[in-house]
Amino acid sequence: MDAQVQRYFKDVESKNKEIQYEAYKNILTETEKEVSWAYEVWDQLVEELTSRNPHKRSRAAQFLAHLAVSDPEKRMIKDFSKLWKVTKDPKFVTARHSLQSIWRVGLAGDEQQELILHHVTDRFIDCVDEKNYTLIRYDLIQGLKHLYDKVQRKQIKQIALDLIAREEDSKYQKKYAMLWRNT
Repeated sequence: MDAQVQRYFKDVESKNKEIQYEAYKNILTETEKEVSWAYEVWDQLVEELTSRNPHKRSRAAQFLAHLAVSDPEKRMIKDFSKLWKVTKDPKFVTARHSLQSIWRVGLAGDEQQELILHHVTDRFIDCVDEKNYTLIRYDLIQGLKHLYDKVQRKQIKQIALDLIAREEDSKYQKKYAMLWRNT
């Protein structure tokens, strides 16, 4: 890991919120593509998924989801349940931020993509008893759209459209469908 990336990981722990946020954005930018240093931070991030600090949990989940493309050992398969758990965090903002990033795991390969599709489908169906379930459903459908845009796999679009059709409230069905309007 080069010195600049090390600095980002140091700065993300800064007491200064501006420095912290800049470092956070820089790490996400760095991890948009495959990186060679994923395993230098992997175990620490997995550990932070259960931190008492909701900001650490959220960041760790987002960073790990981004690092899935840099995981040739497929550690994500083993660690996915820990990552998925953060999408159901007691702090809704933490849960939502991790849920909005988790689709990126599907960019890592077919096995990871199937894992995401299975979990997203189950969550969409089962989340009606959760608080803010319409937002959760929106984020799940948005994540499928992002994944589809990157990999152009027809199965993903079909799953999303099938899930949207399951929505009983026409207002939300239209809202979710708007995400897929131009595909």
